[in-house]
Amino acid sequence: MKKVSLLVFVIIVFSCNTNPFTGKQTLALVPNSQILPMAFQQYEEFLNTNTVLKNTSEANMVKNVGQKISKAAERYLTANGYAGYLKDYRWEYNLVKDKQANAWCMPGGKIVIYTGILPITKSEAGLAAVMGHEVAHALANHGQQRMSAGQLQALGAVAGNIAFMDNPENQAIFNTAYGVGSDVGVMKPFSRGHESEADKIGLTLMAIAGYDPMESVRLWERMSKQGGEAPPEILSTHPSNETRIANLKSWVSEAKAEAKKFGVTNFKK
Repeated sequence: MKKVSLLVFVIIVFSCNTNPFTGKQTLALVPNSQILPMAFQQYEEFLNTNTVLKNTSEANMVKNVGQKISKAAERYLTANGYAGYLKDYRWEYNLVKDKQANAWCMPGGKIVIYTGILPITKSEAGLAAVMGHEVAHALANHGQQRMSAGQLQALGAVAGNIAFMDNPENQAIFNTAYGVGSDVGVMKPFSRGHESEADKIGLTLMAIAGYDPMESVRLWERMSKQGGEAPPEILSTHPSNETRIANLKSWVSEAKAEAKKFGVTNFKK
């Protein structure tokens, strides 16, 4: 067990990146040199098996907003000493016909917006709030961190099973307790932290891109009216709508102040 613990410690110490938006050290057990090619391939496969809308007003709006958000990211990163951070990114912005109110961004800047979310975003600024959030996940390497955390979770399970290998009863108890405890006590809070971090980074990006960050608050107010019963926050991978709205409201002034550093003082609603 001591050897396993030492191995885990060494892996963590030598497998970290720096989040350019928070300055914090983040898990990076799986390098982007492996993640990005996989992400690009999966994105291409997704596009080939779904209906991608092109050259419509809505599809053009998705591309336009996406380009503004990615440009804002480049400006922020360059100004804060991270020039070249996006060199391996291959930005792509696509609108896909799907009733789901959803959007996502794969590592490396591969973005999909579903048509089902457009009635909720309502405007270009509302769409910028969604895209800023999704792009933030990619910029902060949240996918890499989730994969890394999953590997550590699996390593912890192996270590526990080795420790109790001579006692099957205790081994079974460990597996049950570890499965629930690591999920509710570690993995879900980890995911909620990523969502809040992406909200905050996204707010800054949309402000630098010239969009009113208050539109993010209005977006989530509309989201909260969509209905459907959400699980308790402690059992969810996402913050509750109430938590999200409160956080966004508290960050609006900071996002506008950050945008002012780049000469942006007028914001599109």
